Amino acid sequence: MTQLTKIGVIGAGNMGSGIVQKIAQEGLSVVMVDTQDDFVQRGLSNIKTLLQAGVDRKILSARQMEDTLSRITGTVDYNLVADADLIVEAVFEDKAVKSALFQKLDAICQEHTILATNTSSFYVREFAEKTKRPDRFVGLHYFYHPAKNRLLEVIPHDGTGQETIETALLFAKLHGKTAIIVKDAPGFAVNRFFVPFLNEATRMLEENMANIATIEAAAKNAFKIGMGAFELMNVTGIPIAVHSADTLGRELGPFYATSGILRNQMEKKENWDLSGPVDETKMEAVEDRFLGVCLGVAAALVDEGVASIEDTDRGAKIGLRWAKGPFEIMNRIGIGKTYRVVEAISQKYPDFKIPGILIRQNRLGRPFEFSCVDLMTRDHVAYITINRPEAMNALNETVMEQLEKRFSEAENDPGVDAVVFQGAGKAFVAGADIRYFVDKIKSDRISDIEAFTRKGHELFLRIENSQKQTIALLDGLSLGGGSELALACQKILATPAGVMGFPETGIGIFPGLGGMLRFAKLAGAPLAKYFTFTGTLLGAEDAHALGIVSKLSPASDVTSALAAMIAEEKYDKYHKRELPAKFREIAEAFENDNSEKLLSGQAPAEISADITGRVLKSMGYKAPLALRTAGKIIDEQKKLSIKDGIELELSFLGEMFATADALEGLQSSLERRRPVFKGA
Repeated sequence: MTQLTKIGVIGAGNMGSGIVQKIAQEGLSVVMVDTQDDFVQRGLSNIKTLLQAGVDRKILSARQMEDTLSRITGTVDYNLVADADLIVEAVFEDKAVKSALFQKLDAICQEHTILATNTSSFYVREFAEKTKRPDRFVGLHYFYHPAKNRLLEVIPHDGTGQETIETALLFAKLHGKTAIIVKDAPGFAVNRFFVPFLNEATRMLEENMANIATIEAAAKNAFKIGMGAFELMNVTGIPIAVHSADTLGRELGPFYATSGILRNQMEKKENWDLSGPVDETKMEAVEDRFLGVCLGVAAALVDEGVASIEDTDRGAKIGLRWAKGPFEIMNRIGIGKTYRVVEAISQKYPDFKIPGILIRQNRLGRPFEFSCVDLMTRDHVAYITINRPEAMNALNETVMEQLEKRFSEAENDPGVDAVVFQGAGKAFVAGADIRYFVDKIKSDRISDIEAFTRKGHELFLRIENSQKQTIALLDGLSLGGGSELALACQKILATPAGVMGFPETGIGIFPGLGGMLRFAKLAGAPLAKYFTFTGTLLGAEDAHALGIVSKLSPASDVTSALAAMIAEEKYDKYHKRELPAKFREIAEAFENDNSEKLLSGQAPAEISADITGRVLKSMGYKAPLALRTAGKIIDEQKKLSIKDGIELELSFLGEMFATADALEGLQSSLERRRPVFKGA
């Protein structure tokens, strides 16, 4: 796989400079090229303005801004990207300009350089054919604003090499993007259904079906979004909507073609007037029209193999910030209603046919099922990916069931020597799905939580004791159940982005999948109490120093680091190890009597005021009952085996979730407010 140490971006406009900013913010060196120095300086100025706004809002520090800018080189000299590992083209949508650019880059760049186009209107293959490296050519379609929007469509054409695809996916991860794989087809995935959403709004206006205010209100209600189609066009630019609809209409037929009123609005060079009354009597019909178009097109693109159901939904939720993706909406409103509203669209537009996937699902009469956990085997290694990046890969019943199934498949495959667990997007696994717990508590079904947790323990024990090597690839945030999954693996490989944490006592419960038990056996009961009581995050380097992380690796070198780990012999991960000096006083603060003093709000005399001050302040925000229960469990688990320790943990679970503090803590997390614990 191509190493990614130097990235080039061609184009310093809003899109290009935004891409450059994001790449540099995530720690990669990047060269921004444009044809005139004025353009380059304007791009750099845009980046500085956005970064300064981040500093002003305390999202970034002044040092982070300086570091980001230090990684950016602005130039008009194309030769400065000749040795780049990957180059992203982000110039305006002109086929001749883009074609000439790629011919130029192909001539000056080194053989290993991957070329990528950010086109939203043209086929990727059309530009790949202009080069002598079609196998090292791919589409990378960013969404506005690229420094903030996490979605990236990765678009291989038929000739793109597998290594190029894997490098593109790695690049996405390295600069904080959530990638979806999309076929080289008109509109790719997201624009394929988003542009008709915009266009259909104008058609309803053109037909006098409703006024703009009503159409806006219906769009917001149907898709649970903050801006309707007309406001979105005002913000992003009406010419962009026209250009996109023209492209789809030219490639796919009259159903997608630009409406007359939309083209007229562009020619008038005026924004849409959003004022006016909302006619509630027309809302349902307008909503159904929107749903028929968007859901029908989403089903069509999946039917054609452009993207998977899951990636189509992911595109809507991450790229467009919809509350639910098209297929989730289909399940919410029912497959029967979905079929009816799409059928109405097929009758209105003769060239739009009801997609086969929808016909089949309607016959089955049941909701769509989604895959949340993927399994891919390569070179005797099974990679199990928890693929819910829009939910930070949170664990719920469906994820755990699929995780168990994929692990069984990998374990039973005689060609697999090792199993690697990883998360899609920026997180490994950010804990369990809190809404699941809240729903079960409110419906008086805490026994379901106990059964769910027991199954989780059984799976984690299998992972820990498997005859095949099990490795957690910790390259992002890991909280609660995610940290517990990582700890259950026989080895952990972490990148500098890897972080572990146990925030449970801050939401009224305790870590329930063996995290306290395994952490204590690795780093000692006092530190298990410290990280459980305070919720302090443990970075990859410190986790490595404690022996929790087996190996550290740069993100760009994970593949070879994994190979080296797999080649090593298995070892007892719980072997005795010396505590690093950095943690000795903290550990002493949580030894027997000191731990009890801290739980009572007192500062142990022999511990520094700095440490006790920080600890007591942090514990002050936690649930007292959860703290005491967690402390009791950790103390009693010290003399128990893993299996017996798990049974002890389970014995406290129902009692803990039945407390008022548990419901308050969990619900406050969903409502994004600070909980008020009463010790009940």
